[in-house]
Amino acid sequence: MVRRVVQAGAGAKVAGVKGARRPEVRLPSLESYDGGELEPDGDYDGLRFTDVDFVGQDGGGARFMDCALTGCAVDETRLHHARVLDSVITGMRGVGTDFGSATFRDVEVVDARLGGVQLHGAVLERVVFRGGKIDYLNLREARIRDVVFEGCVLVEPDFGGARLERVEFVDCVLKGADFSGVSLTDVDLRRAAAVDFARGVDRLAGAVISPAQLLDLAGVFAAEVGVRVVGVDV
Repeated sequence: MVRRVVQAGAGAKVAGVKGARRPEVRLPSLESYDGGELEPDGDYDGLRFTDVDFVGQDGGGARFMDCALTGCAVDETRLHHARVLDSVITGMRGVGTDFGSATFRDVEVVDARLGGVQLHGAVLERVVFRGGKIDYLNLREARIRDVVFEGCVLVEPDFGGARLERVEFVDCVLKGADFSGVSLTDVDLRRAAAVDFARGVDRLAGAVISPAQLLDLAGVFAAEVGVRVVGVDV
């Protein structure tokens, strides 16, 4: 069983904001994956997957526990209802990966390069996304708690209807985010590198932004409440 160490100070309440708990995953000694195809409802425990091609395979309902997945290709891979626990994912790449209704708990995702990945209805708890770029991330109706997006680029992520609690965006670029219908509790945007909302500005109650971000978003907030900002002719 992997041991988890919560970083010092993680989860502490700072300036009225409860920080996310950040696990450090320490993997046990791992065995190399034998290279066979994924199986629906498969059980993968204590394995190392290196540069494995999972393109188009079906691993729906599979469980990955105490695993390291490095450089794996997941284009059009079906992993709906999968459970990824106490694991590290590094350099994963793919388009159209289906993680719908999956569970990620105590997971580090490092330098992922993904497009159109489906995480709708998923449960993410104590997860760190560090580095990489994810285009068109679908997190609609997901439950997201103690999650950190750090040093990554999220292009047009869809959080519609999701519930976010103790979520941090650190040195993260958030482009064209859809927050329609979200529920936010202790969502800290203050250290984001850039924040841009396409929809859902009216649902930001429960988020915390910096004074500089308030100035940057002033026009968006004004438009949301129907205020026109027009200069005075001299």
